[in-house]
Amino acid sequence: MRLFEKVAIITGGASGIGLAACERFLEEGAKVVLADFNEHEAKKQKEYLNSKGYNIHFIQVDVSDRKSVNRLVNETLERYQKIDILINNAGITDDAILEKMEDKQFERVIDVNLKGVFHCTKTVVPKMIEQGKGKIINTSSVSGVYGNFGQTNYAASKAAVIGMTKTWAKEFGRKGINVNAVAPGFTATPMVQKMPEKVIVQMESNVALQKLGKPRDIANAYLFLASDEADYVHGHVLHVDGGIMM
Repeated sequence: MRLFEKVAIITGGASGIGLAACERFLEEGAKVVLADFNEHEAKKQKEYLNSKGYNIHFIQVDVSDRKSVNRLVNETLERYQKIDILINNAGITDDAILEKMEDKQFERVIDVNLKGVFHCTKTVVPKMIEQGKGKIINTSSVSGVYGNFGQTNYAASKAAVIGMTKTWAKEFGRKGINVNAVAPGFTATPMVQKMPEKVIVQMESNVALQKLGKPRDIANAYLFLASDEADYVHGHVLHVDGGIMM
């Protein structure tokens, strides 16, 4: 097992890519903390995973709130005494073209997608430094690399996540902590699957592989970067997008 006895916090773990990552990490022997704001959905998924023979722990968190993140980290350490892996996966969208985007739309997306990554990493890093080792994987997006119509807030947050990833790689590499990012492309999450069929067809046509990714495809990228096999991968942005723009 590639993550046997490793302790992993996965934010946004109750659905989509985060849920796929929780299951994938459990399959590889990790002790997983499913961290999510949606208590109802998280408890449902916890029951589902436990029914498959796994033992996953749920902690409710609002990543935009430092006090909430502090509770998440403290409870994880009380339960497991260490944190080996942090997956900063939690994120939201609230799309509008710039002329119609309200301040609250911009600020909320930045609070969750950017400040949330900052809060979680800043709170976990001291323990990883004490341990002398850790893996931090941040979720960016192809929107953060290429931009996307109607996503000023989302694209800005995901581009900034790349900047933080590279900065933290410089700061924490000497302390034994690997920091990388994953940039998913169009992925068949529940949010995407609710879109009109014609929009999904158009999305697929923009991908070289002519299909959407599956949440498990992204989870496998997380798994690689979290494993010992990626100990010399550092400061990297791994595109998992089926070849959108090459």
